[in-house]
Amino acid sequence: MAVAIVDYGMGNLHSVSKAVERLGYASLVTADPGEILAADSVILPGVGAFGDAMEHLRESGLDVVVKEAAAAGQPLLGICLGMQLLFSSSQEHGEHNGLDILPGSGVRFAPRDGYKVPHMGWNKLSFRQPESPLLTGLEEGHVYFVHSYHVIADAESDLLAVTDYGHPVTAVVGRNNVYGMQFHPEKSGELGIKLLGNFLRLTRE
Repeated sequence: MAVAIVDYGMGNLHSVSKAVERLGYASLVTADPGEILAADSVILPGVGAFGDAMEHLRESGLDVVVKEAAAAGQPLLGICLGMQLLFSSSQEHGEHNGLDILPGSGVRFAPRDGYKVPHMGWNKLSFRQPESPLLTGLEEGHVYFVHSYHVIADAESDLLAVTDYGHPVTAVVGRNNVYGMQFHPEKSGELGIKLLGNFLRLTRE
């Protein structure tokens, strides 16, 4: 079972790869379209700015490849910025189009008393759809976030879990074979690894 981790020049590739391997799966960090489309599942990581990430994806043609993987039914997981890239657009440093696999937009956290931007640290997940295969067998707990922008999903049915940061914040999304986590599961202790493990279990199925 091979898990392709998409290398488009912006992502925490090493830590994600090591976490996948600790869970007993072969990881392949790659920018090769054939390898990505032949993999049993695909992870789209991401660190940095939305517009830069989309530019890298488009220049390499990997935007098309990721969309093909999603359309073909491969389990696809976006992590942190990678989750935001799955959506239609973002307002980060201007208006940018995303992969548009899921409908919604990234917006900056509004200033609120007692809430710093970026949102950085451990926050508790609140499950909206505990029956989701991504959340099966898990209990609500804390995971590690680092972000200044958050996604407003157009479809309530895509929200699997939220966290509270002065208001409900999209934390885990899912539709059919496509999933996203705003936090870093590989840096989120036991719960994060279990969430990643549940995604990888979809690969076996």
